[in-house]
Amino acid sequence: MGIESTRKPRIASVRRFRAADAVAVMAIVAESPEAANWSKDSYLKLGEETGSLALVSETDGAISGFLVVRIVADQAEVLNLAVAANYRRKGEGTAMLAAALEEFGLRGVRSVYLEVRESNTGAIEFYEKLGFTKTGRRKGYYRAPDEAAVTMERKLTG
Repeated sequence: MGIESTRKPRIASVRRFRAADAVAVMAIVAESPEAANWSKDSYLKLGEETGSLALVSETDGAISGFLVVRIVADQAEVLNLAVAANYRRKGEGTAMLAAALEEFGLRGVRSVYLEVRESNTGAIEFYEKLGFTKTGRRKGYYRAPDEAAVTMERKLTG
């Protein structure tokens, strides 16, 4: 008979980004080459803008992921999403995106867009599982290294 673990599984909570989260977000970016590499000041500014939505996931008291979205009228664009390496594939990204989608409903957003590196097949599959579809390709969109972007969209219903 095996020994069963009594430890409860870690469950991420999602909340709005705070200025004090910037250092942890920068650490996640440093270990996430797929994420956009912005300055700390950029995250602080986006966290304060009314047309932006910046969220973090928190697990066991530590920032485990972040999501930054821009909202203009009835459209939203995912600008950056990353999860710390040791928390990936455990629902953190899904939880943040679900919280964002809930907020979009409150703000009247009807469609969500994003770009993802063409080689980032894991992210493309993740977004497809969450209802996004490929809508196009942007040649030379990314730098270091140069690479095309796959554009994706998810239509939201009222």
